[in-house]
Amino acid sequence: MSTPPPGSHEFRTVASREIFDGRVVRLRVDTLEMPGGGTADREICGHDDAVAVVALDEQGRLVLVRQYRHAVGERLWELPAGLCDVDGEEPLETARRELVEETGLAAEHWRPLVEIVPSPGFCTERVHLYLATGLREVPRPEAHHEEADMEQEWMPLDGAVEAVLDGRIVNGIAVAGILAAHRASARG
Repeated sequence: MSTPPPGSHEFRTVASREIFDGRVVRLRVDTLEMPGGGTADREICGHDDAVAVVALDEQGRLVLVRQYRHAVGERLWELPAGLCDVDGEEPLETARRELVEETGLAAEHWRPLVEIVPSPGFCTERVHLYLATGLREVPRPEAHHEEADMEQEWMPLDGAVEAVLDGRIVNGIAVAGILAAHRASARG
């Protein structure tokens, strides 16, 4: 029996069982056919897709929010972001809504920056990152839970890149968005 070339195996799911279905995550175990025969279980965290926004003002500053993240027990500097958890709402509309909810800002111009899959080894989440410009202040709805305790700060884009590189900004989505926005701004 010859061994198929790498990259040619079809990983077929032969069984799947749900373990938990919560508000934010769903957990299941999939059993997959493995190359060369046999099967293996893979634990999967089902998670809604998400959006994040690099909102740049006319001075080349971006708005960051600092939010408590219980899983790591820290307050992290992040981009305005949120889950795509409204039925029928396109990611761009989610991004527009989240920017207003988290910062009290609206943007005239929007463009996709990059799309990332933060944890493909176990999680289904896909994050759509946008660049928003032409900013203006708008009324912000009342915040709840961790969002009621968020700080907000404006930082020059170059300073945000430095904060990524020196470890002050460690949120993976923020890292990707800031570096992508820096590259996009360098290209004009």
